[in-house]
Amino acid sequence: MRKRGWCGARRKSRPAFTSSERLVPRGDHPAYNDAVRNKWLSAAFLLTAAGWGANQFSSLLGAYQAELGLSERTATGMFALYVVGLLPGLLLGGPLADQRGRRPVVFGAIVISAAGTAALMAGVIAAPWLAVGRLLSGVSTGAVLAAGSAWVRDLSHPPFGTAAEDGVGARRAGVLLSIGFSVSGLVSALIAQWGPNPLVNAYFPHLVLCVAGLALARACPETRPREVARGPRGSGIRDPRFRQLVVPVAPWVFVRPTVAFGVLPGLVTADLPGFEIVYAGVATLITPGFGAVVQPLARRVARRGERAPAVVGLLAMAAGLALAAIAVWWAQPGLALFADLLLGTGYGFCATFCLTVVGRIAAPSTLARLTAVFWSVAYVGFCAPFAFSLLANFVAAPVLLVVLVGLALLTCVAVSARDQADRDGQQRRRADHVQRLRDAGVL
Repeated sequence: MRKRGWCGARRKSRPAFTSSERLVPRGDHPAYNDAVRNKWLSAAFLLTAAGWGANQFSSLLGAYQAELGLSERTATGMFALYVVGLLPGLLLGGPLADQRGRRPVVFGAIVISAAGTAALMAGVIAAPWLAVGRLLSGVSTGAVLAAGSAWVRDLSHPPFGTAAEDGVGARRAGVLLSIGFSVSGLVSALIAQWGPNPLVNAYFPHLVLCVAGLALARACPETRPREVARGPRGSGIRDPRFRQLVVPVAPWVFVRPTVAFGVLPGLVTADLPGFEIVYAGVATLITPGFGAVVQPLARRVARRGERAPAVVGLLAMAAGLALAAIAVWWAQPGLALFADLLLGTGYGFCATFCLTVVGRIAAPSTLARLTAVFWSVAYVGFCAPFAFSLLANFVAAPVLLVVLVGLALLTCVAVSARDQADRDGQQRRRADHVQRLRDAGVL
């Protein structure tokens, strides 16, 4: 018997939701909570904190050499030590985020990042603490990159967010990470150049960011799929797009910034006595900072073909390295900064390209894991300054830079081979997007 309303009129029974509502992702529903819709920004702020912690040490290399007497090889070796900690952080953080959740992995990694910064502050008392700090920084950054990138992407797209365009979450993660990478170097350099007790005070901003980020992200929901679902065919590492597109381009993502702020400042600042640290900080700001600026442009370039951003990024990389070789040969710091702009352009295009392709081919239940594999390959390029220091006694720096130009062009040719306007790509990406929505329980 039908129920009657308060005035006796019959009420029509209504299903819990209509067929059209069932197909509307929660992020596009009119009743969707605006507070939840923008939670991706709080999670992305933790990526900024992680990027800050990873790069705050870079512009202080000259200060450590001057005040603690560290050799150039020992100082640049800290980059390799950072990668030693980063790889297990990536390879363990990704699977843990898929199995246990993105939120606990990111929160735990930020706590470890703060502990690593505290160890770096203790490095002025005993140099071995610098090694401990760099290892912890690597572990924490790896875990945040793997779990945090996946978390931001999940929170950006349905059912947690409103972004319908493919690749929005990847670009958001890349931009916020680049901001942390870029600003940290300049702030640390300014404190080291003119602040008191620089090798301690330069690290306080990162501790503040960690505390603030954890407080802001407390309300962010967990996004890990409750049920492990099979992704699209060929999903993951076995997908040809990952092997043929992501793997060749990934190492160049971090060759660019590390050459810009880990190699060039020490080779072109002979005529800038007393300002070497500030120059390194400016270089640290320019390269990843400009990489963040050009990432929206990479989206427009991607409309010309799936591989177009990688081609543009590698060509910009080759041009930047060629200009850097000239700057080193003539010891021109201004020209080197212009080369940093080109290197930053390459960084932004290639990082956006790789994260977007990973987001397309990974199922929701394996997104963090595949993201971790990408960052593991990318951070191979972080060893570039250490390789330069090892080869410096045998090969001139301009020659090494020219060799990198050739390798970048060869990679560009390999990646762009058989590229086309990708008419079928739109249909394939649309099918992949629908499949991910089904895996997440939206459709």
